[in-house]
Amino acid sequence: MTLSHDVAGSGPRTVVLLHSGVCDRRMWDGQFQALADAGHRVVRCDLRGFGDTPVDAPHLHADDVRDLLDALGVDRAVLVGSSFGGEVALDIAVRHPGRTEALALLCAGAPVEHEAGPELRAFFTREEALLEAGDVDAATALNVDLWCGPEAGPEARALVHAMQRRAFELQLPVPEELDARPSGVTEGDLRGVTVPALVATGAHDVPDFGVIGDRLAALLPAARRVELDWAGHLPALERPEETLALLTDYLSGLSAPAAAAP
Repeated sequence: MTLSHDVAGSGPRTVVLLHSGVCDRRMWDGQFQALADAGHRVVRCDLRGFGDTPVDAPHLHADDVRDLLDALGVDRAVLVGSSFGGEVALDIAVRHPGRTEALALLCAGAPVEHEAGPELRAFFTREEALLEAGDVDAATALNVDLWCGPEAGPEARALVHAMQRRAFELQLPVPEELDARPSGVTEGDLRGVTVPALVATGAHDVPDFGVIGDRLAALLPAARRVELDWAGHLPALERPEETLALLTDYLSGLSAPAAAAP
């Protein structure tokens, strides 16, 4: 199965936008076409269990994205990942290193073991209780309240609500045997990811993600660490134009992509 996706623009560099675990590809509405207009070929996709992509088989998200790149004829890409999408981007960089030109990680999740702090543990406990009770609406609202930072306006919050509700609709009926397989990425694997990496976190995010950002910046050899003093967990939705500027500046600072082999 090919992941549901959109493609826009043309140019020597392909940029792949990977959504967070409470969103789908709609989260990139503020950056998708603008990056294409800036001269990049831009791809955004729905991972399995999100948006328009159902869960129909056991899978590894990194391999699904690799298969999408194959289908589109893309040899190498800059991977831009938000939260869970950042974790997937790192998995791709480890499993398929020749396909990754650079990384831009926005409040990325940890692809290696991370001990959740008290706020995150309390969230997971509450979410699990609500879902076990069948109160999907309350679980959705819980996610919106935690993951939308102070700069997220009513439209952004409504979109996150719709995307998270859709994810629950797709994921909750899925039997365990179709769940995503663990990537098995280790700290040693991350130390071997030598491509440029922007590691950005939000000052108003759950504290865990600042800790994860510091850890990733220490592990990735070519990392540049940035803290966004205005951001919560979803900067692409909270301040779309500033996030676009951050990504545009980062892309402009990368070396020209290598020509494809004849």
